[in-house]
Amino acid sequence: MTENQELVNKAYSLLNIVSETGKLRKGTNESTKAIERKQTKLVIFAEDVSPPEVVAHITPLCKEREIPCIGVPLRSELGKAAGLSVPTACVAIVDAGEGKNQLTDLVSEISKAGSRKPAEKKAPAEEKPAEAPKEEAPAEKSEE
Repeated sequence: MTENQELVNKAYSLLNIVSETGKLRKGTNESTKAIERKQTKLVIFAEDVSPPEVVAHITPLCKEREIPCIGVPLRSELGKAAGLSVPTACVAIVDAGEGKNQLTDLVSEISKAGSRKPAEKKAPAEEKPAEAPKEEAPAEKSEE
């Protein structure tokens, strides 16, 4: 099991506890509001969100507010761990409840691993050289 997979499993375990005894903000909009208000202790977002722009602002916003965040592979698993019957793109832990110790441990491991951004799965798209604009000959005016 890779180090990243261990962090993901710990995040799911923490979410199971927090969903029962603590406070979670579920969904991208609620999570974004909690981040902006600096109410959250940890943000967990799914990497398989389509289109990716839905959660693209989460990582920079967390970095700006100095809030730890971690990406997990599947939004279906994230929703299940958060106690939802549907997939979710993002959750924010506001109060860990009985999972305070686990939260502290996970945050310190995320800091050590530098896991603010998930590993890129896609190779960067190659840029095509821009074609020079075609110059059209000015149309000749015919005088009648």
